[in-house]
Amino acid sequence: MRLRNIPGSREAIASSDFVIHEDVMTKKKGHWNEVFGNSLPIYIEVGMGKGQFITRMASMHPDRNFIGIEKYSSVLIRALEKREQMTDLHNLYFLRMEAEDLPQVFAPGEAAGIYLNFSDPWPKDRHAKRRLPSKEFLARYDQILAPEGRIEFKTDNRDLFKFSLEQAEEAGWTVEQLTWDLHHDPAMMEGNVMTEYEERFSAKGNPIHKVILRR
Repeated sequence: MRLRNIPGSREAIASSDFVIHEDVMTKKKGHWNEVFGNSLPIYIEVGMGKGQFITRMASMHPDRNFIGIEKYSSVLIRALEKREQMTDLHNLYFLRMEAEDLPQVFAPGEAAGIYLNFSDPWPKDRHAKRRLPSKEFLARYDQILAPEGRIEFKTDNRDLFKFSLEQAEEAGWTVEQLTWDLHHDPAMMEGNVMTEYEERFSAKGNPIHKVILRR
């Protein structure tokens, strides 16, 4: 995926109070509640893009803490712009990091839940291990997820969704809820927060797929 560089994005991210920076990330492992100043459960969105989903979730759920993870500065800066407009929001921070490093940044059981939304499909077979719902990434999530924690995955990519279900079964995860057409499933649509991609694709009539996984 080719992303346009945005001048000044790295500098803005580096100076933001809403971003926990690389030099202190690993020091927060096991102590993320201290960052928020409370003991509320922590939910992580891996690959948050421009941040619409997690910003709305944080606003809707003040009884939870949220961390958005994104590796591209040119995308993270857009999430940061949204965050800076919401001065009364105190339960959301961002990390610019690779998803592979999650176990180095979060302690076992530290995440109450993980969201994967419209992840890069990495369509070539040789890149399968890079897909966020792959068994390799499921093993990483397993290291940081609380025993009762859940993974929620949404996509419009049918092949990636089928892949995610196959990988979950192979890795020993259980499907708790599943739909191939989220926006026509009243039960799973309850409380649904749309991402930018979800709004765009659903407006075109594309079915949105969603699965909730537990151990």
